[in-house]
Amino acid sequence: MEKAMQGSHGVGYETYMRKHEVRMDVEMKREEDYKKGQQLIADLDSKLHGNI
Repeated sequence: MEKAMQGSHGVGYETYMRKHEVRMDVEMKREEDYKKGQQLIADLDSKLHGNI
């Protein structure tokens, strides 16, 4: 988990757990990535099903 946190967000897990501001930044980025992924899936789905 440490390597994943460091690679994805540039902070260690311990820092993530101790510092509220860091945790909020990481969670906001995760939510943004999730929404982008959901939009990408919806776009691809509409193209595959011909709902352009």
